[in-house]
Amino acid sequence: MERRTDWFQRAGWGVFVHYLGTIDSSPDGMESGELSPADWNRRVNSFDVQRFADTVQRTGAGYAFITIGQNSGHFCSPNPVYDALVGDTESRCSKRDLISDLADAMNERGLKLMVYLPSGAPAGYQKAVEALEWAWGFEGGWPNGWGEKRTGKRLAAFQLKWEQIIREWSLRWGKKIGGWWIDGCYFADEMYRHDQAPNFKSFAAALRAGNPDSILAFNPGVLLPVIRLCEEEDYTAGEIAEALPACPGASVDGAQFHMLSYLGSTWCRGSEPRFSDELAGAYTAHVVMGGGVVSWDVPIEPDGRIPEAFVRQLSAIGRAVEARRAQGK
Repeated sequence: MERRTDWFQRAGWGVFVHYLGTIDSSPDGMESGELSPADWNRRVNSFDVQRFADTVQRTGAGYAFITIGQNSGHFCSPNPVYDALVGDTESRCSKRDLISDLADAMNERGLKLMVYLPSGAPAGYQKAVEALEWAWGFEGGWPNGWGEKRTGKRLAAFQLKWEQIIREWSLRWGKKIGGWWIDGCYFADEMYRHDQAPNFKSFAAALRAGNPDSILAFNPGVLLPVIRLCEEEDYTAGEIAEALPACPGASVDGAQFHMLSYLGSTWCRGSEPRFSDELAGAYTAHVVMGGGVVSWDVPIEPDGRIPEAFVRQLSAIGRAVEARRAQGK
């Protein structure tokens, strides 16, 4: 029987990019130098989806992740539900549906597109934070740090609104999208582990509204060993910063083992890869041959171009994986 994640395991490895509504994205996930809606639309309109898909295909990767948005309140796809709930008269959602256009380009080449979304409201856009009734789960607030004391908030009103927004996107894209990577699920006990909705089950239902075969991951943060956070999770979020984990096999508590880290100096940044081609290739091949999956984050330009230094390393990774597959070990 075909599992949701079988295609993901066969792909073995892929590319991850942070496409954000800012002039400068900081490594801690907050965004500065915010763009106006007009500038954001110009940026999104400049994205060459055919070139991006060609680049991914040329490296040998089987899929790519792209951020729908993160902390600025700008998103690269329309969402009238978000606009209505936040009360924006000038939408921060792009007029172009970049996700749909990019999915078409990827799917034409036999590749999958996956999408990233935070589990919370855009933390750098106070209007959305207030309208959606979201709050950071530690004393001190975001972005003032993690804090030392958890606030223990359920945030049911926020979750119901966020699920409405997600459902709109999921229905819009349907089966074009292969799955979701949901960031910031740091407060699972407080927010999601409940018998009554909203909970992980209702969250997953919203994400799969347009495609029941979408694969899902909920990120608990940088943790070693890599864990499965909940039963609704098809593959591990696997966020790793420094130490690269050994592959434990194809499965972690029933979820597909997946590791996500960056090739640059940090997330979405760097002029050169931090690893040698030999190390990056050998590690990726080690995980793939063990039944796992690896995603590598690389920088991206406003027009969707991946810097050549990273294209070269991604291509080296692709060659290393194919060589190991040919050897069968």
